[in-house]
Amino acid sequence: MPLIHNVSRLAHVPGIGVERAGSAADAAHDPELLRLENLDTDILPPSIAIEVTRNGIGKDDNNSYLPFLGQQAVRQAAVERVHNVSGVQYDWQTQCIISAGGMSGILNCFLATLEPGDEVILTDPVYAGIVNRIRLAGGITKFVPLIPTPHGWRLDVDTLRQAVTNKTRMVVMAPGMPSGHVLTHEEWQAVADVCIKADIWLLYDAAMERILYDGRTVIHPASLPGMAERTITVGSASKELRMIGWRVGWIVGPKDIMPAIGLVSIANVVCQVGISMDGVAVALNTPNNGLEQALSIWQKRRDCMLQELQDLPVIPPHGGWSILMDTQALGISSTEAQKLLFEKAKIVTTPMVGWGERAACYLRFVFSNEPIERLKGMGDKVKHALR
Repeated sequence: MPLIHNVSRLAHVPGIGVERAGSAADAAHDPELLRLENLDTDILPPSIAIEVTRNGIGKDDNNSYLPFLGQQAVRQAAVERVHNVSGVQYDWQTQCIISAGGMSGILNCFLATLEPGDEVILTDPVYAGIVNRIRLAGGITKFVPLIPTPHGWRLDVDTLRQAVTNKTRMVVMAPGMPSGHVLTHEEWQAVADVCIKADIWLLYDAAMERILYDGRTVIHPASLPGMAERTITVGSASKELRMIGWRVGWIVGPKDIMPAIGLVSIANVVCQVGISMDGVAVALNTPNNGLEQALSIWQKRRDCMLQELQDLPVIPPHGGWSILMDTQALGISSTEAQKLLFEKAKIVTTPMVGWGERAACYLRFVFSNEPIERLKGMGDKVKHALR
């Protein structure tokens, strides 16, 4: 065997595209580039979280591996956060683990619940990072389409029901990411019915659950009858709190599964970022943490981009930070469209190759990180570049 070879677990684990688009944009050193490729935001984290984090850098308690499952304050705050949206009571000591970001927590959940060959149902499109983590854990992905309409996305409930087999172990739902699809009560009930009937887990990626537009409100799946005992919630400080670099997430779920997730957590990343947890805890505990103001700005940017792209095949998002455009409907691949926009329009986007079985026809535009002043006029540039 040669010293360098491709291990089998990476055979179906490609990159996510964002890294290539971002690296090309960084290398260009061009301030005129419109950076719409990555889930960043220019809206600052809560000021109190920044202050608490600065003050915590010199604390000895923050310069330790312990406690492995997370500091008490942030575990208590995370449990309260999930309780407030779900109505379910959780014990912070036995039902909450802090992870080094939401995606680290999601991988830990897959490693703790999946046997090689277990099937996991997820939407199409979906974040490629979730797809890759399922495959790293030995799981088999089963995709259920999100159906595009002029008014937004809807879940293909009939295909969801048909996707279940005797090998199905879990359903994954990640509202808002990357399509902007937000499940209705009827769609959540269909998901719940499938999970209960098949006696399987629901992994709920709650990172964007409160990034909602047009007056929508959170529906937490654990609030539905029979779902609290089978829903694992993974949250993150990265999105609604805008604390991306803090790398703090939380896993809240049924008591019986948490020891296994804890074992994986310790064996994987070992512990969280010590100097970050106090800041996240105070941000979670602060009612006025800037989310409402951020939502107002993000919605205006979304509306601006929808206006700019109104004559193109885009699907209005109901939540999240991004808009998808069907480039196949324009007779061009998403990869080629990305290249043309970069070279001719100075617009950086991400082709959604690997983000599902059907997702490759979509190009993603992120609206959370550029002000309206820079978004205005982009529509003409897009149309000219893709003409």
